[in-house]
Amino acid sequence: MSSSQRSRGMTLLEVLVALAVFALVAAMAYGGLNAASRSAEGVREQSAQLRTLQGSMLMLGLDLRQIVDRPIRDNYGSEEPALVAASGGENRLSLTRGGHRNPAALARSGLQRVSYRLEEGTLYRDSWAVLDRAQDSEPWRSGLLEGVSELRLRFLDVDNEWHDSWPPLTVEEGSRVLPRAVEVVVVSEAWGEVRRLFETSGWQVTTPVTPGAAR
Repeated sequence: MSSSQRSRGMTLLEVLVALAVFALVAAMAYGGLNAASRSAEGVREQSAQLRTLQGSMLMLGLDLRQIVDRPIRDNYGSEEPALVAASGGENRLSLTRGGHRNPAALARSGLQRVSYRLEEGTLYRDSWAVLDRAQDSEPWRSGLLEGVSELRLRFLDVDNEWHDSWPPLTVEEGSRVLPRAVEVVVVSEAWGEVRRLFETSGWQVTTPVTPGAAR
């Protein structure tokens, strides 16, 4: 082989072909990497939404399972049942629950008043520092779940009858009664209709508590 043949380089056509092949391989690799990245991002978003949904249902379930037969006084001094829920209005569900942790040993009750409401597509949980409120008592508001289009509730009484509101219309005024279970249906953009059934322990309480006895 002559020295001219050994020193012969690539022609312009060969360079162009090599660049075209390299560009094609790079485009295919980038497309695959981009698709994998989008898929991973979608999985992360769905996981975050699922954790938010599960956390919201967990919080709601904890509150319902710890219902206590303790009516309260609202900001205007009117008595409000231990559990009250209606099909409309700002407060869709309000209840008195036990198990209010007090790690700082503050001078307060172990009971807590909480309320759930659906406002502009967001499910909120409100809680108060006291049970019997003054006119200037303001709740601590926490947004739990976004993208909610509907919140439906049903209540199972001690006779195994379902009611869409609480207290039931068939219960005499002033009667102290709590449901055996509460069915919660949340309709969201991300997950559609999510249905949960929570058994309560509050209906087993037999000793009434007079409003104003604890704050």
